[in-house]
Amino acid sequence: MALLAGKTALITGASSGIAIAEEMSLPDRPLTKFLFAFMAAVLLAVSTPARAQEPPYPTEFSTREIEANGATIHVRVGGGGPAIILIHGFGESGDMWAPLAASLVRNHTVIVPDLRGMGRSAKPAGGFSKMSQATDIAAVMDTLKVKQSDVVAHDIGNMVAFALAEKYPNRVTKLVVIDAPIPGIGPWDEIARSPATWHFRFGGPDIERLVKGRERIYLDRFWNEFSADPSRFTKQSRSQYAALYALPGAMHSAFEQYRAFDQDAEDNRAWMVAHGKLAMPVLALGAEQGLGVQMADIMRAAASDVTAGLIPSSGHWVMQENPAATARLVQAFIDKP
Repeated sequence: MALLAGKTALITGASSGIAIAEEMSLPDRPLTKFLFAFMAAVLLAVSTPARAQEPPYPTEFSTREIEANGATIHVRVGGGGPAIILIHGFGESGDMWAPLAASLVRNHTVIVPDLRGMGRSAKPAGGFSKMSQATDIAAVMDTLKVKQSDVVAHDIGNMVAFALAEKYPNRVTKLVVIDAPIPGIGPWDEIARSPATWHFRFGGPDIERLVKGRERIYLDRFWNEFSADPSRFTKQSRSQYAALYALPGAMHSAFEQYRAFDQDAEDNRAWMVAHGKLAMPVLALGAEQGLGVQMADIMRAAASDVTAGLIPSSGHWVMQENPAATARLVQAFIDKP
């Protein structure tokens, strides 16, 4: 620890570093050269940002930009066999699914879009109702010539996946939803009124101005408060996602995702009245320190064949906090006849 303290003194500024070298009065020129080389290396290490990325996707994945419902959707595609679509939510992008995709790609065609307005997809002015985004996903399926698919989702991705299953029930073979409620379903009104969900109604031009240039500060609040252990959401991942949400139009799109919740709730309630519960098998996974078993209770209000699951030792950010357990639970459900 004393060595670390010494390093700190060396990098407080160029002039103070020179003063330290003079005070040491080192007659050995090779040692003096080593000292300054060491100082330069430390300064370089401090000034160079950490590599900011999620675990990479396997090499068999490629990316495509697909025109869908008036927006260009960034899509990762890999593997072969029965299709499975992975849909991310707020605070992340399709990059979050890399560990699960690596597991599934061995025997599936894995399709990972970034939702409209998020990640590397286009940032259109509108179209953020979840029914509209369900059409985005269906259009991606059409372009890739995928008639049916299992669907796995997290956070706001749950809402898009649920709308996809409502609107195109014959195209969704199995549905996995992870740790987020569905507008208009089950205890939605109670959840939406909770102080913990203040961000559901946070947005607008002035709010966007306040957040601009401070995206990391805003996002850190969610990454910290909704995790069981904030350190598991690494600095590298935070830097990557903060950069994506700092792209022009990205935070506007994120706020619009939430602004659409009232319309989403209305759409879902109307669909339930007209059609009843979803018929396909559903796995409802709650994080142990997130929604927990309430995730299954929510889905039982909207689906007739629900399997409950719990992701241990995790808060809301399951692919950051316990990706191995999440992958095992999803894989077992998907592979079950």
